[in-house]
Amino acid sequence: MKPDRVSTGSRPLDDLLGGGLERRTITQIYGEPASGKSTFCLMAAVASLRAGNSVIYIDTEGFSVERFAQVAGGHAAEFADRLYLFEPIDFAQQGAMIADTETLLRKKDGAPVDLLVMDSMTALYRTELDLGREAVRRLSHHVIKLLGLAKKYDIPVLITNQIYVDVERDRVSGLGGTALEHISKAIVRLEKRDSVRRAMLRKHRSRPEGISFDFVITEDGIRAV
Repeated sequence: MKPDRVSTGSRPLDDLLGGGLERRTITQIYGEPASGKSTFCLMAAVASLRAGNSVIYIDTEGFSVERFAQVAGGHAAEFADRLYLFEPIDFAQQGAMIADTETLLRKKDGAPVDLLVMDSMTALYRTELDLGREAVRRLSHHVIKLLGLAKKYDIPVLITNQIYVDVERDRVSGLGGTALEHISKAIVRLEKRDSVRRAMLRKHRSRPEGISFDFVITEDGIRAV
């Protein structure tokens, strides 16, 4: 029987989430640029690859082979064989590639896929904002499809999100509104504080909101401080 959680590759983040990424759900990490979102995604992917599984990785902002090699260390070439990388160039292609991942999830041969990563969920969505409600509808469809895959194939889905500044209410939240906020069962916000970052839990089914840890980004991932 598979464990009900999958490690993020970061002990502090695992602890924050109550043991890691929960299967059959979406975990969201959001924050400003260079706050560490992609590093956490790569660490989670490498942890799953190191455990002998395959990983589906959808990258809408440009996958860094160099950063992957840093986090994976001497096993980068071996791990790359089990990393299924998708790089959509527009919002329509993002939806198509999410749907295409089911072929890999259905595969019976080879190492099973045990994690789906989407970094970032909303980078290409930003280019569609002039469509108003239609853009929100399409984004909701993408997120619901990911949740359906998580449930059907008993895997966790990790997504990153960009920030939205609500000037009127003086608050920062993840882009995409209720579509992403409601469907994500766990949400972590990353904040930049000079060279130190903070990961704060904003939503969880069984953990208190507001707990956090501080970290710095290192060559091979992150280090709690």
